[in-house]
Amino acid sequence: MPPEPQPALTTRGLTKSFGDQPVLTGIDLSVRAGTVFALLGPNGAGKTTLVRILATLSKPDGGEVRVFGHDLRREPAAVRARIGVTGQYSAVDDVLTGVENLRLTGRLLHLDREVIAARGAELLERFDLVDVADRRAGTYSGGLRRRLDLAMSLMGSPDLIFLDEPTTGLDPRSRRDLWRVIQRLTADGVTVFLTTQYLEEADQLADRVALLDHGAIVAEGTPEELKQRAPGGHIRLRFGDQRVLAAAARALEGRAAVTDVDQLTVQVPSDGNAGDVKRLLDHFEDLDITVEQLTVHIPDLDDVFFALTGHPTQPAPVA
Repeated sequence: MPPEPQPALTTRGLTKSFGDQPVLTGIDLSVRAGTVFALLGPNGAGKTTLVRILATLSKPDGGEVRVFGHDLRREPAAVRARIGVTGQYSAVDDVLTGVENLRLTGRLLHLDREVIAARGAELLERFDLVDVADRRAGTYSGGLRRRLDLAMSLMGSPDLIFLDEPTTGLDPRSRRDLWRVIQRLTADGVTVFLTTQYLEEADQLADRVALLDHGAIVAEGTPEELKQRAPGGHIRLRFGDQRVLAAAARALEGRAAVTDVDQLTVQVPSDGNAGDVKRLLDHFEDLDITVEQLTVHIPDLDDVFFALTGHPTQPAPVA
């Protein structure tokens, strides 16, 4: 059997406090190379603090971090040579054009002039920025700025890139455009460490997801594995009148069904698989009970987070 490939990133017992306030309380992670790893959590959970440590921008209080086998404390330069970072706030210089921003990044990375030119042209093409390459970045839309920001972080051809809430503030179309860019990165073998508050984003992009709450990992797994840990999957059936509703409720005795007389609905626990739906409809058809409407609810990552932490990922707005 061939040996397991080296992880792109591992952490063991990682801790960080600010004063007497613990922010990270012992983080253990392992990120497989060439995958998207999503760190999900509300504001204040410690996501940005963790990314700053992993990107060598902040020092941990304790624990160990390795990036492609390099120890973060003892070999920070070797770690920086393998990573790229796109933070919550854009690093784009609004005065410079798109191509000038890329050229500046290449110079800061001490790349040869020929490499800068070739790499810049490649990234402009990859991120669909050729048509705006000679425009000042200050005239770019939010989606274009984000694509340029990501292109800049790839100038050094990193093997691992940290994306700290990269789609915050983007409109839905720009967000999906950036998702496609991220998917192309992993197709090219780049490892992506993504932090996000968007449940759909993690569900769409991530090979594995970790849920961070109050500085601790409360769950980790594939999106499908995590969804199986949340209760609440059900089939909701609506009927034409209270007589039919009562007949349906009698037919479902023993299945822990919940009846809502006002809404004329019955909610039946289920994981939503096609066989379960078919058996339920066949049962009603045999009893000559007509179903007016059927909807299926399958637990999502929001359900998982609420089940494990007691609160949703998006904090309630402050009055």
